[in-house]
Amino acid sequence: MKDYGLSGESIICFAGEDWWYHHPHSKNHIFKRLATQNRVLFVNSLGMGLPAISNADFLLKFQRKLKSYLRWLRKVPEGLYVLTPLSFPFYNSRVARFLNRLLLIAQIRLVMALCGMHKPVLWIAIPFAADLVDRLDTKLVVYQITDKYEAQEDSTVSRRVIQEMNRRLKQKASVVFYSGRKLYEESDAPNRFFLEQGVDFDHFATEATEPARDIAQIPRPILGYVGWIDYVMDVPLIEEVARSRPDWHWVFIGTKSNLVQISAPNVHFLGPKPYAELPRYLRAIDVCVLPWRQNHEFTSYGSAIKVREYLATGKPVVISPLYEYLRTPGVRVYRSTEEFIAAVADALQHDGSADRQLRQNVVRDGTWDSRARQVGTLLASLLNSSSAVEKA
Repeated sequence: MKDYGLSGESIICFAGEDWWYHHPHSKNHIFKRLATQNRVLFVNSLGMGLPAISNADFLLKFQRKLKSYLRWLRKVPEGLYVLTPLSFPFYNSRVARFLNRLLLIAQIRLVMALCGMHKPVLWIAIPFAADLVDRLDTKLVVYQITDKYEAQEDSTVSRRVIQEMNRRLKQKASVVFYSGRKLYEESDAPNRFFLEQGVDFDHFATEATEPARDIAQIPRPILGYVGWIDYVMDVPLIEEVARSRPDWHWVFIGTKSNLVQISAPNVHFLGPKPYAELPRYLRAIDVCVLPWRQNHEFTSYGSAIKVREYLATGKPVVISPLYEYLRTPGVRVYRSTEEFIAAVADALQHDGSADRQLRQNVVRDGTWDSRARQVGTLLASLLNSSSAVEKA
């Protein structure tokens, strides 16, 4: 068993995502490792991303969340407990937030008793858990900021409410983890810590695999994107490139939002694929792309784990100007449709084995094992310091 620097603790994570419906995110990777030596409760998203009823994806997200509610509490194969607490996602109302707090605290305390947890380390990765911090008897409070939460486009909660919760959590936390470089550099929190994203390097670096059948039938060259296909996508750019370069085929792997409507013979949506199968799809891709909207507040702060996964494959990588990766060796950045086309053409014509090796070396040592060990060691140090203060 690997040692991640922390053992024998109870940890509760209030996540910004559900455990079930995403390719592994940072909390998934970190907590399944910490769960090997600690008791972990992963609390699915409290509903920050619930869009307005008029949103084209409202029904899709509502149905998905309902399935999580029906599971309520489960122990997953990775060894931790996952809870989808019943709650009311109406955080603009003080009355609703008060009722929500009562409902959530009752469920958390019940589950703690069922799972044999006490005096937990509280890891918060969503502002809406701010109302719960003072109601739980915790050893330590950790706040992880992964996005510019108030800039999330599909949330109905006001910026003012989110900013106020964010401020309170920063004050209460013993350490504030920033998973995005831009978020970290702009923070004035004295207890800030840059928890850089990681990568499952061995999983994505493998070459000993055959391409999946559905992507193997698509003509090459293939421009590939992996992940949720929603409002962050630069649809006009994709459509323009598809028209001007009909010999290039776009392949999108992931759940497609109803907000994204693209129809062209060289644009292919293959749907979501199991995480274990992703290397078989990436094997057939010639250029990995990140065609996100530019000059958009939410995306400008993104740290996009998928870019590290692209780099681990060694494939050419062409992305919009995401601050996180502007200085990353081997990444081609574009700022216009013309620059995108030129970058892809250059990658197809001039990219070689040295470029592949360079990209893989950038992320080779930034594995999730190393990130989990970094977190575990820091938390153990903070707990020891806190214990020493109490004894004094």
